[in-house]
Amino acid sequence: MVESIIEVTGLVKHYPLTQGILFKKQVGAVKAVDGVDFTLDKGETLGIVGESGCGKSTVAKMLVNLEQPTAGSIKYKGEDITKLSGKALKSVRRNIQMVFQDPYTSLNPRMTVGDIIGEPYDIHPEVAPKGDRRRKVQDLLDVVGLNPEYINRYPHQFSGGQRQRIGIARGLALRPEVIVADEPVSALDVSVQAQVINLMDRLQNEFDLSYVFIAHDLSIVRHISDRVGVMYLGRIVEIGRDEEIYDHPTHPYTQALLSAVPVPDPEAREHRERIILAGDVPSPTNIPSGCRFRTRCWKAQERCALEVPALAVPSEFRFTSGPAAHDSACHFAEEMQVVPAEEHPATPPDDLANGRE
Repeated sequence: MVESIIEVTGLVKHYPLTQGILFKKQVGAVKAVDGVDFTLDKGETLGIVGESGCGKSTVAKMLVNLEQPTAGSIKYKGEDITKLSGKALKSVRRNIQMVFQDPYTSLNPRMTVGDIIGEPYDIHPEVAPKGDRRRKVQDLLDVVGLNPEYINRYPHQFSGGQRQRIGIARGLALRPEVIVADEPVSALDVSVQAQVINLMDRLQNEFDLSYVFIAHDLSIVRHISDRVGVMYLGRIVEIGRDEEIYDHPTHPYTQALLSAVPVPDPEAREHRERIILAGDVPSPTNIPSGCRFRTRCWKAQERCALEVPALAVPSEFRFTSGPAAHDSACHFAEEMQVVPAEEHPATPPDDLANGRE
């Protein structure tokens, strides 16, 4: 049986809205994350996708304890890390590291590459004695495909892809078990994205890593993920294995997202069904009642406004063993193939894994 390394239950993050200067009064809240549940198994990559503002990055920050949740729990190997502090929290943070979205602002421009990658050793000196640190940093540079002689250079002397490799090397310095990657390739060119994704894929096997991979690019998420969770307005609305989500989506929002995936074949593009959503995403300060997607959903009925759909296997698929039998938060879930079987989103070529920009 596969061991779950992280278990997230009922995760909530609300940012209060206040009025007044001297006497502040809370008048509402931004519900950035509003009840998220998922597990991450050892050696697995869980992809989390969704449009901007759905709460993906807030989930990432809570996983590494950069944000404190309003409610819920995050269990790492059975221990709730939201209740830890001091040495206990420091020990857990060593095992859960983060790769940030922007390779230009996540590196200190006044520090050399050697100091940036070696900084975790100052906080956790037991990992690398002072005499071994330079060698370890050079080894990490080599592992991520950079010249070890670059150790004394500064971030401005590198391209975007090279900077993200430096960020990955910093995340690997303490030999963590989990890496939370918050849109690690969204700021990079397409060809460089392929190099970084293939690098992360290789490092997962080499370092026995588990990934939480957050992105809005569906083709990239499919290439690297074992399971995929789709987020909408602070909640996961569908989750399952990659082939279940991409080939057999049952939630209307997932189907709409997949219908927007570019198809390279002009003939297939002409005959595919395109789902155009009406209206805008509701404000996270004023979440619709019942199903939060109902204001944009073509299947919405009165029940959708009254009942919050549970994230579970839909009743019509509950007693089947097919790929449509996965968790979906919709009262009227039904299977729909949106991306033609022969037109799956392209995957980055493996021969780019060792390329250098």
